Amino acid sequence: MRKRLTPYPVIAFLGALLAAACASIGSPDGGPYDFTPPKIVKCEPANMSVNNKDKRITLSFDEFILLENASEKVVVSPPQKEMPEIRTSGKKIHITLHDTLQKNTTYTVDFADAIVDNNEKNPMGNFTYSFSTGPDIDTMEVAGTLLESENLEPIKGMLVGLYSDLSDTAFATRPFARVSRTDSRGKFSIKGVAPGKYRIYGLQDMDGNFCFSQKAEKIAFDTLVIEPSCAPDTRQDTTWIDSTHIDTIKTIHFTHFYPDNLILRAFTEEIHDLHLLKTERPVPDMFTLYFTASSDTLPVLKGLNFEGTEDMILERSLHNDTLTYWITDTLVSNLDTLRFSLTYLDTDTLGQLVPRTDTLDLISKISRSRQKEERQKKIEAWEDQQKKLKRRQKEKYVAKPNPHLREDFTYKAQPGGSISPLENIKFTFAEPIASVDSAALHFYQYDPKDSTWNDAPFLFLPVENDMRSYTLYAEWHPGEKYKFEADSNAVKSILGKLSAAIKREISATPEEEFGALFIRLILKDTAAVVQLMDKGDKPVRSVKAVSNRADFFYLKPGEYYLRLFIDRNGDGKWTTGDYAAGRQAEEVFYFPKPLVVRARWEVEQDWDVRGIPLNKQKPEAITKQKPDAENNARQRNMERERERNRNR
Repeated sequence: MRKRLTPYPVIAFLGALLAAACASIGSPDGGPYDFTPPKIVKCEPANMSVNNKDKRITLSFDEFILLENASEKVVVSPPQKEMPEIRTSGKKIHITLHDTLQKNTTYTVDFADAIVDNNEKNPMGNFTYSFSTGPDIDTMEVAGTLLESENLEPIKGMLVGLYSDLSDTAFATRPFARVSRTDSRGKFSIKGVAPGKYRIYGLQDMDGNFCFSQKAEKIAFDTLVIEPSCAPDTRQDTTWIDSTHIDTIKTIHFTHFYPDNLILRAFTEEIHDLHLLKTERPVPDMFTLYFTASSDTLPVLKGLNFEGTEDMILERSLHNDTLTYWITDTLVSNLDTLRFSLTYLDTDTLGQLVPRTDTLDLISKISRSRQKEERQKKIEAWEDQQKKLKRRQKEKYVAKPNPHLREDFTYKAQPGGSISPLENIKFTFAEPIASVDSAALHFYQYDPKDSTWNDAPFLFLPVENDMRSYTLYAEWHPGEKYKFEADSNAVKSILGKLSAAIKREISATPEEEFGALFIRLILKDTAAVVQLMDKGDKPVRSVKAVSNRADFFYLKPGEYYLRLFIDRNGDGKWTTGDYAAGRQAEEVFYFPKPLVVRARWEVEQDWDVRGIPLNKQKPEAITKQKPDAENNARQRNMERERERNRNR
């Protein structure tokens, strides 16, 4: 008869171990971090299977997995009218296709790097599941990069697809035959392609129909006819011991698919549909109408609770898409609500411009009484300030006129501070200008020898297509001092307001504080505009190239970048494309590295504009769309592992 062991000694032993563990203070060691991504162990139906009729797919892995950003990364091709159901369950991914399967067609489910393990988020890498409904499966691939036309930014999450129908109408009438989606670097790879001829397009699909159906959709197109091909190739595969030490380098044989270096340039067309976007009346004296597009025909206003629309002064934007009406009749501007009919051209459902009449009620955001109250508060606050100042200074106090006793209209002057010899000063007033008294304007240049201010030639001219702005032109000599003065009442607004006195001293920066940059272009095109960009990728200065040269004088020291566009229409600005007209957006190029300008230095730089591919031109420092960190979980875990080893 075998004697049963009592459990009490075992319990006592475990208790002793627990007490010892509690007495030791420190971080628990969870073992080495998992660097291994998930692996496929089974596919139902099998990956690359043929004659498949099953719309339910199950992928099994060797560990628990997750799908990261599935809606952005996972793409089913051919495109599905009804969204497929893709879900995870433990170690499995379940896919259900709701559309009817097409005959003799290769289907692909491209997961990109969406599959990660549950614990350390190690990405599986680019994985695509494929099957065919016929006896053969298509395995060709087409790859490349999609960039923003205007600034060569990589575009993330945009569709790129193929059409076997080579007509220009296919893109606007039918969904893609094969489709992919760009990653964070703008790269795409269209898989499961059959041998044949194709045209390629990019689409920011706003309505989910996989074709270009809205003007607001960003698109890319190319007239190039693609014929996919493949050939055997080799590459070097490096195995690392850690982040700095190489284990082995192996030669890997693989099938290279072509073309793999396509570059598409995406753009958004100008929206020509004309609609009244919004109206606003921020103050009693004016109101603004905003339209979605430009128009050569101005709207017609008819007052319903007032008369005198013909006395209003119209301030128009350059393209007539923003119209501001200034009310000169105080009986009208004092009305709390303006009611009027507005007849204007509007784009109908057929895309035709037709007259439309709306009845509008505009209420001022700030009433006339509130304006008076706020002005009175300013007057009283200024008077209190002057009384306190008088008590502190006593005999030294000098009375000054109250600036709030009259309704002066304010202005802004740009640039502020010192200026370069190539700049001029722009004065922008709060209201459109009715007149300027040139006799009340004065301009002086300082003579350091005699310590006197002497009259100097100048021009004070209105800015074209801008009713509120004037520019002060003068010959600015480096290191010299100037002074501009305007007497009180020199500038009068269309509402009768008068300007206060203007006194502004201006210093021209000394020549020794500037540098210069001279660019020699290696380029066949002659209609080039070269732009100097700052670190925020914003243009600082633009120069039209002459004899393939672009010279930038009087530059402040700093780091600059270069951008160039081919000005095909000669308007001096970048112009977008038009698909119906078959016109691409104007080409843009970047110099691939920054240029440093130092004071008293002249930098000469050759630029082979087409010397390197577009997708490698824009410097990373000014590229806003950064690539997702590849293997970020692996890198994070390696750093944790090294830190833990150092602490042992």
